[in-house]
Amino acid sequence: MIEGMTTLLNPPLTEAPELDDALRGRGHAVLSAAGLRALLPASLAELDALRPSWADLMPDEHMRDGGRYRRRRHACFVVEGDAVTPVPHRAHWQPLEYNALHGGLERWFEPMRAEVVAQPVWSRLLAVLSAHCTALRGAQPWYVEAHQFRIDTTDGIGRPTPEGAHRDGVDFVAVLLIDRQGIKGGETRVFEADGPAGLRFTMTEPWTTLLLDDARVIHESTPIQPVDPGGYRDTLVLTFRSNGFQGPGAV
Repeated sequence: MIEGMTTLLNPPLTEAPELDDALRGRGHAVLSAAGLRALLPASLAELDALRPSWADLMPDEHMRDGGRYRRRRHACFVVEGDAVTPVPHRAHWQPLEYNALHGGLERWFEPMRAEVVAQPVWSRLLAVLSAHCTALRGAQPWYVEAHQFRIDTTDGIGRPTPEGAHRDGVDFVAVLLIDRQGIKGGETRVFEADGPAGLRFTMTEPWTTLLLDDARVIHESTPIQPVDPGGYRDTLVLTFRSNGFQGPGAV
């Protein structure tokens, strides 16, 4: 695939029935949009009903690099089996060892819209992905943080991961591409945490989903630049953690 005179590497795809084996063996897997729909299951129309909400994200007021390129909303849930329970709005927190740029700071973001999290496909998405976490780590409650991101190119460059290659300090991470318009860059890179192996690719199809075993791999996305005015990249990042949410003093 060619974008802005740059050759894009397609992601190495895993079929939905092979997801657990891929995560167990490699520590990462990529589902196509069709693979995600088969996993849930869900129609494209159900998933796409979530996408307009990315036009209503709020500026991230905690950018220590001074950037103005990131908008987001945030919400937290506890998932036990098929039960998905929203929790009262809370700050997002990471230790410095996982986020050298923003770690150690309680970051309050605007909450996700109630009408978004009320859609049945939203709870199904969280419950099904949590079930695959359980398949690898055993039955337990999963503490899920959801981040809606829009990275734009208003100032010429946008950085999806300004902290660089990192882990998130959780058990599993899911990165879902929602949209990309009028940009180049935004390449995804995944590396072994304790070895030399790595891969890189660019997610271009909405609902392509990258799943990561956070203890075994580090990841990043390269900066984006505009090829058309108003270019942006939208993603949904879900983190799954056992033993509670991250916070000051958390285990």
